[in-house]
Amino acid sequence: MLALQGAVLLWAGEPSGGVWTEAMLQRVLHLVGLALLEEQQQLETRGEEDVSFRYSCKITRPGEAPSPSGSVLALLESLQNAPHLEVHKDMITWILKMVANVKTMRERSSCSSTVTVRPGQGLEETLRDRDQLERKRKAEMARLRREKIMAQMSEMQKHFINENKDLFLEASGSTAESSPPRSDPPCVSQVCLGPRRSGAAQRRQLVTCILCQEEQEVRGQGRAMVLAAFVQRSTVLSKNRRRSLPEPVHYDPLFMHPDLSLGTHTASCGHIMHANCWQRYFEAVQVKEQRRQQRLRGHTSYDVEHGEFLCPLCECLSNTVIPLLPHTHSPGHSVDHPSLETWLETTNQQIAALCSAHRKQSEGAEPEVPEGFRVDFTPQNPFSSSISEMITTFSMSIYKVSLKLNPNEQDPRVPVLSWATCAYTIQSIERLLMDEDKPLFGSLPCRQDDCLSSLTRFSSSCWTAAPPTTAHTHFIRLFTALVPDSRVEDSLCVLDIDMFHLLVYSVMSYSSIHCLDQSEHRTVDSAHLHLLHLVTVAHLVQILLTSITEEVCMDQDSEGSEEEELTCQLYNTLRTHLGSVLPELSSGCQLSRCVRLGVLPFLRAAALFFHYLNSTAPPTELLVTGPGQWEALCSFLSLPCNLLQLQQHTLLETLTHRWCAHPGVRQALRGGGGMVRFPRESNRLIELPEDYSTLINQASSFLCPRSGGDKSRAPTLCLVCGCMLCSQSYCCQTEVGGEDVGACTAHTFTCGAGLGLFLRVRESQVLFVAGKTKGCFYPPPYLDDYGETDQGLKRGNPLHLCAERYRKIERLWRQHGVAEVIGHAQEANQTLVAIDWQHL
Repeated sequence: MLALQGAVLLWAGEPSGGVWTEAMLQRVLHLVGLALLEEQQQLETRGEEDVSFRYSCKITRPGEAPSPSGSVLALLESLQNAPHLEVHKDMITWILKMVANVKTMRERSSCSSTVTVRPGQGLEETLRDRDQLERKRKAEMARLRREKIMAQMSEMQKHFINENKDLFLEASGSTAESSPPRSDPPCVSQVCLGPRRSGAAQRRQLVTCILCQEEQEVRGQGRAMVLAAFVQRSTVLSKNRRRSLPEPVHYDPLFMHPDLSLGTHTASCGHIMHANCWQRYFEAVQVKEQRRQQRLRGHTSYDVEHGEFLCPLCECLSNTVIPLLPHTHSPGHSVDHPSLETWLETTNQQIAALCSAHRKQSEGAEPEVPEGFRVDFTPQNPFSSSISEMITTFSMSIYKVSLKLNPNEQDPRVPVLSWATCAYTIQSIERLLMDEDKPLFGSLPCRQDDCLSSLTRFSSSCWTAAPPTTAHTHFIRLFTALVPDSRVEDSLCVLDIDMFHLLVYSVMSYSSIHCLDQSEHRTVDSAHLHLLHLVTVAHLVQILLTSITEEVCMDQDSEGSEEEELTCQLYNTLRTHLGSVLPELSSGCQLSRCVRLGVLPFLRAAALFFHYLNSTAPPTELLVTGPGQWEALCSFLSLPCNLLQLQQHTLLETLTHRWCAHPGVRQALRGGGGMVRFPRESNRLIELPEDYSTLINQASSFLCPRSGGDKSRAPTLCLVCGCMLCSQSYCCQTEVGGEDVGACTAHTFTCGAGLGLFLRVRESQVLFVAGKTKGCFYPPPYLDDYGETDQGLKRGNPLHLCAERYRKIERLWRQHGVAEVIGHAQEANQTLVAIDWQHL
């Protein structure tokens, strides 16, 4: 074993030597470290006389084969400062320290045993006392460590009890029947925004870096801590896959269309690092990849040129890092909260002042500026330089992935794209929770919970890294779309805006306006609540305009509640503005249920958003599934259970008229076919026949579209849209980005934003493709009577669809986990690297 270790260390000292690999050196260092730990533990428990394991002595002996000139220890010392082994420097340094520690322990133990046999009790007693003091010191350190752990556990228990008082009170009430019932009202229910917003729990965020193992508190002015993340374009929620992205240079992402044709999704493995630790790690990965190319050993499970890397702990595919930011401060309950009219008037004055300041030469009289609002005020950056740098880094990663452009920090679209990935990710997770019938809160894995929390807090602060006027301009455009002004031309139609994206953008961009208000009446909580009310009413109008079918209008149920009456009243108001474009309504019961179902996904997504933005604990009713969800959700969002009560405000009636007056509304309602109806149905993979022979018959009749009627040799079915393709053939190759690619690869860019799931019919094989250079094979959902797959159709047994396996593939696609599966598969099987995926 020593000879083998010495040989590998000797070879590693030669940079040009090709007989060793990184894995060999890692295994040798791991074995050396294990041996030293074993020897140290034996010395601590049994002492020098009882320990026969002397590994530290053996590695110091020179003359062992294959290196007669030096020992294993000498080779390690020579490799410590080798420039080509920078990645392993920390491990080698730790091993050398372990050798020194073991040597010191042996010398101390041997000295003590030698002295005890000598005459002279004074020296013996002194050494014995010193040994006892050393043992006492170690025992005291162990006791302090145990006390610290117990204190942390106690603090966590108290925090859990404080956050879940109702559960413990119910439990105590059921066990102690003799105790009298409580006469006082229960605690105020949790509210995540507005004047009654519940304060966040005052707790320190202590996180541990996975690279240096150092524990640190998350603070705005501290060292930056980051979360490994993967950003990718997505069409999982798309309701219109035919919509093509405009030219990236001219694309305006400020208003997302309700069809969600293309979004940007962010996921994370949940592992945290110091920013500088991550930067050193990524630089080492870059150096290693450059060395790999020199040795002609390509590595395609991650692309360093596009910023990709593997998480140092779990090897999950990542391409950026999310900076960790502190929790939001508790609300100021002593501040006066203005009404909707007052807030709209103040906001309009602030916008007028900003517009006047942005123009170089003001025309006409100066607009009235609200008290304490300073247009020329420059807010202080609340973050340290390292955190600001990481905010810019993550923003640029989103920019590159979303637009496929080179980084440009001055592009005004940078903060918008950051807000967009936050909104899209929340919508994706809300759909998953709804379809799997899981509670809105408490059911997410830690990695998704940490990702959403970090992503939302980052999005609320990313405007600090952009010029101040950028966020101001975005808010002005968003506010104009939400509160139309007759003096502004080219306003956007209410049917062409996804309301949850509008809510997120408006709340995030309002921070740049709010920081200019230096008066004592700062009203950010009221502003968020008023924005939610406005967007909710706009979404109700959207639902009534687009989702009312003839069956709903012909409903004859005559029971009339307040909610039904107000729903009919709003619908009739819309008919008054739009005339005969909308059908006549006979009853409001079915209409009221339709409105509730349509607005529910928006409210659930809004609850997730404000929960993570304001760090507010959710109510216990939303931690489980069952009755009372609607009431708890409305209470959490500080909304009335009858949402139609919001529309009774005079200002909102005026806004409804302005939204309906847009010419695009009549045009869209008359066209009818392209409108998105609410609630949007969750996308699924296509339905497959139960018998595989049916699929084979369909594929056998498929003709190549480019070869004059010849049958395709490799028919491949897209599982996302159901399109049959002629893959792995030169006849159907097309040019994408200046490179010839196969039919499947070309199809991924139009159907899945660069990611595709296919079933190769003649091979009974599922194919995952990501981009032009990555892919893997996945077990198909068809099994024989013995429960086995038949990839390649070699056995010829009858195959039938396994619904459970197919649901697993579908869930993987909806969770945006296909790229991660491809990365893990290529790491585990290097033969996948040699396949030319772009030609499939």
